[in-house]
Amino acid sequence: MVTGGGTGIGLACAQALRGAGLHVTVMGRREAPLRAAGADAWIIGDVTAPPTLPRFDVLVNAAGIAPSAPFHRSHDALFRQAIETNLLGAVAITRAVLPPMLEAGWGRIIHIASTAALKGYAYTTAYTASKHAMLGFVRALAQEIAARGVTINALCPGFTETEIVAESIVRISARTGRSAEEARAELTRPNPQGRLVQPAEVAAAALFLAGDAAAAIHGAAIPVAGGEI
Repeated sequence: MVTGGGTGIGLACAQALRGAGLHVTVMGRREAPLRAAGADAWIIGDVTAPPTLPRFDVLVNAAGIAPSAPFHRSHDALFRQAIETNLLGAVAITRAVLPPMLEAGWGRIIHIASTAALKGYAYTTAYTASKHAMLGFVRALAQEIAARGVTINALCPGFTETEIVAESIVRISARTGRSAEEARAELTRPNPQGRLVQPAEVAAAALFLAGDAAAAIHGAAIPVAGGEI
């Protein structure tokens, strides 16, 4: 199952997994992109309160939000929203799929975190705090289940060519008066390769983590960021 599977990194992961022969279910809050994703099945649902789910062997949790604002305008509601979706959503969807994996003695849980789980970025205090918390959750749970045949890891992409980043470019342009090209350059600047990460590159890493060959990769935070971290 891929949450947030209708767009961006989630869609790329769903396509990669299905291309490798897995039966893929996508979950999200909007019906239209889920229908268009070309998966084997789709579920309308929110990671913060997931519906009753069948057993899955692999979870890729790509659902999330990326709010940005200067700290003095990052009110408590913004922090709660980021924590609710990015941390507690990861907790809830893991709780929903983990018991059958443990019972079967095999499973793969892959959370899409961010380089913001590993470092700080200006104007993203709420987002960065939520992604740091997500990574802490992954690392702690990994210690509990290490001998049970289930792995849990976090992929940490840098700025990636998605709708969320496109919206960020618009916000930067509106806030600073810069052109879209200048705003885009601001987001590519942290990446030593000087570009945005592509969703398919994150999906390729997720596909590897989903397989048997990745059995020893557990509790890891894996950057997909062109050398940024």
